[in-house]
Amino acid sequence: MSLVGQVHDGVILGRRVERLTNLLGSMFPPAAHVLDVGSGDGKLAAELQRLRPDCRFEGIDVLVREETAIPVRYFDGHTIPAADKSVDAVLLVDVLHHAADAQKLIRESARVARRCVIVKDHVREGIGAEPTLRLMDWVGNAHHGVRLPYNYWSPAQWEAALAQAGLVARSWRRDLGLYPPPITWLCDRSLHVLALLEPARTNGSR
Repeated sequence: MSLVGQVHDGVILGRRVERLTNLLGSMFPPAAHVLDVGSGDGKLAAELQRLRPDCRFEGIDVLVREETAIPVRYFDGHTIPAADKSVDAVLLVDVLHHAADAQKLIRESARVARRCVIVKDHVREGIGAEPTLRLMDWVGNAHHGVRLPYNYWSPAQWEAALAQAGLVARSWRRDLGLYPPPITWLCDRSLHVLALLEPARTNGSR
């Protein structure tokens, strides 16, 4: 692993996992079966499992690592290998901007989720947003061999994508505070979003 990768994993990753665990822990329905799409090493899901022992977490990823903290199965990055409405919640943490077809993946997530889709990702908005996000992505993922298409949605693209997937945002948070000072001044800002998404109700639904 490169020096940059070692510094990232040693200094930044631990705080990020801890912070995301605290932010995500209360968002899952009681006793939820959660599918973590793009689960990586599974450390975040394992921490969530400890915080929420009533829930059950399993992972899928296009790149299954030799050692993972939760069971992780391979998937092709396009079609989630699960039946319609077969899990309570789908979790997507910094996955959509790596996907070859992010719109299809969020539609797939909506298809298999009975209750909700929980997304942590990026929003391309503000001065210098694109180069900052690219730098963060490269530092955090290049040393793991993760695909880096640098595909970040603007607020308008997020709105359109959720509408096409039949999802509505029940919560939409931009102030996540993932990084310590002084890194937070560059890497937090409003470049992140944590959203609780639920199926849009149609006329006549209860």
